[in-house]
Amino acid sequence: MGQTVQCNRIEEGWLKRLKGKLQALPSEFPHIEVELLLEEVMDAVVKKQDVAKEQVYNEFILKALDYMDEEEPDWTYVSARIYCEQLYEEVAQRRNHYEDTIYPPFAHLLQILLDLGVYSSFILEQYSEEEVHILGDVIDPEKDKLFTYIGLRTLADRYLAKGHNGELYELPQERFMIIAMTLMANESAEKRIDLVKEAYWAISNLYMTVATPTLSNSGKSYGQLSSCFIDTVDDSLQGIFDSNTDIANLSKSGGGIGVYLGKIRSKGSDIKGYKGVSSGVIPWMKQLNNTAVSVDQLGQRQGAIAVYLDVWHQDIFAFLDAKLNNGDERQRTHDLFTGVTLPDLFMEAVENREDWYLFDPHEVRKVMGFSLEDYYDEQEGAGSFRDKYQQCVEHPDLNKIVVPAIEIMKRIMISQLETGTPFMFYRDEVNRKNANTHKGMVYCTNLCTEIMQNQSSTTVEEQYTQDGKIITVKNPGDFVVCNLSSINLGRAVLEEVLERLIPIQVRMLDNVIDLNRIPVIQAEITNQNYRGIGLGTFGWHHLLALKGIRWESDEAVSYADTLYEHIAYLTIEASKELAKEKGAYPHYEGSKWQTGAYFTDRGYTCDKWSQLQAEVQQYGVRNGYLMAVAPNSSTSIIAGSTASIDPVFQKFYSEEKKNYKIPVTAPDLNTQTYWFYKSAYEIDQMWSIRQNAKRQKHIDQSISFNVYVKNTVKAKEILNLHLEAWRHKMKTTYYMRSTSSEDIDCESCSS
Repeated sequence: MGQTVQCNRIEEGWLKRLKGKLQALPSEFPHIEVELLLEEVMDAVVKKQDVAKEQVYNEFILKALDYMDEEEPDWTYVSARIYCEQLYEEVAQRRNHYEDTIYPPFAHLLQILLDLGVYSSFILEQYSEEEVHILGDVIDPEKDKLFTYIGLRTLADRYLAKGHNGELYELPQERFMIIAMTLMANESAEKRIDLVKEAYWAISNLYMTVATPTLSNSGKSYGQLSSCFIDTVDDSLQGIFDSNTDIANLSKSGGGIGVYLGKIRSKGSDIKGYKGVSSGVIPWMKQLNNTAVSVDQLGQRQGAIAVYLDVWHQDIFAFLDAKLNNGDERQRTHDLFTGVTLPDLFMEAVENREDWYLFDPHEVRKVMGFSLEDYYDEQEGAGSFRDKYQQCVEHPDLNKIVVPAIEIMKRIMISQLETGTPFMFYRDEVNRKNANTHKGMVYCTNLCTEIMQNQSSTTVEEQYTQDGKIITVKNPGDFVVCNLSSINLGRAVLEEVLERLIPIQVRMLDNVIDLNRIPVIQAEITNQNYRGIGLGTFGWHHLLALKGIRWESDEAVSYADTLYEHIAYLTIEASKELAKEKGAYPHYEGSKWQTGAYFTDRGYTCDKWSQLQAEVQQYGVRNGYLMAVAPNSSTSIIAGSTASIDPVFQKFYSEEKKNYKIPVTAPDLNTQTYWFYKSAYEIDQMWSIRQNAKRQKHIDQSISFNVYVKNTVKAKEILNLHLEAWRHKMKTTYYMRSTSSEDIDCESCSS
């Protein structure tokens, strides 16, 4: 029970100060009737004999939220201010702070949480006492006024540092400063403090957000900072179980994981010449399912794993059924997410109602002498994949199953309507646009479908004993790592800070690569070789509403093209400047960045782009992969905007919590923006596809692109959406979100 207040002393002390702060709010929010709130809460409080401070705060918050609706959305800020006061008081008591300043001394926090084992010693080792005091003075409590109630509540509940019994020690701006100090810790001494200040400026103004692992784990004694990982499983018992171990180690550290299973032999394949004995991919999916459930992410949520399979794999039908709610439970993996890798040739077969052939990848390797999954079509309508596929079709000694392509697509759509998955991965377009084809290829994407980087399997070369120890020698494959953060378009674009924001954001992302300690060695190696980052965006619908642009309009499509070209230019320029300062990524030589093909592939031929191309060819880029638009659901809530490039579900809804509901409105909802917030399920999805096609041209990786349909949608309509997405050269689609299916957002990729 919290500290109690006698009803006859109710006008004194902290409550009087709280009332004073609330009475000042109409100057910011003229439509808020604060006196009504005070009157109702005071009436409720004085009826009680002994009242805990916590109860009084909650009474104020819940009553303010009760007033909130589409016509009075600003009550969310009133509730946030009250909740802030509650957090300030709770932390002040815990940290023995009795002065007039809102935030207790920052240096004291660092020492307290170090002593408790919550923080690592890293920051106090890197920064002098003087520097800590300088940066503590930079912390600006006024920035807490930017939060909505649900944003502040989400930040406090999930991300602010707590003691081992859940007691709060850290305040919002301190978390932001810890992140800035962590990410700039290894910068040169003469400019480090300025870079920390700049990073804090970017985060505290909510111009950008960092990825969930970075937001949660910066400065702490546990966890890692990267969001996404992708593993390619080798077709061997050793490879399969080694991958499972690697995935478990990443899962416990808070990573979301994509797993490519396309190299594993299908059910009924041979093992060491014994025919018909392989069980296929489903048993290995069951193993991964158990890993996802049993190895949770720091006790906060269960692991999040997506598995991908090629549409020509003979286990494709069992794979597509793996998440369904009916059928043989021994063949079900309800806790995994699924994705299908699709070549152009398959989509053409669907479009033309042609047959499709299924193969066993092990038999293809044995009979044909190559791996079909290692090829893609280098040009539209022509290339090595369709040549190799046709060789497989025509080879008399190769077992094959022939089915109508449309039947596979039907099974895909049935699963999507029931479960939201499989995700769609258009492998030819991905690899055609891959900037690093000189070093490999991309087989699948990650958990949230936005990461596109070279992959390969890790294999064991030999094991031997030496001095009584077992030595295992592995050939490390490309185990993909990506580091994410996102621009808040609704704030950063309108306040015209992109030119200042993106360089510090790219630097922060690049520094994550060197700071991170990933518990999988081949992932560390890959991370250093490519230095892949994923600068993304959220708040697209928010921005359109503020600018008065309707979603279903040519203006929105054109604006997507213009804005994302500008973001791409600034991002590439920032990475080029970092390369001048720190050197290009190790695999730069021979890449499309180095040859200039990256620019010509996208038609960047105007003088400005030509100049940038020349500079990139002269100095390189620091990062082999640069941009990716993640789902960023929770971090967009913290920043008070709309998620990713998605439209809003509703203008007004309630977020369910354990004991109560939090009302939420679309951001900046008012008489001007109201008409521009059309629900996702009411929007013609063709407009979303057109927007995303323009956006995708400028994003070197991909985009978490959800498709929204009503539960009354016809199969023909879904099929047409998939065909249009493919025709518009999109690389991936994420969830098929229907009004009848349930799906789970990827917290790890939230940025």
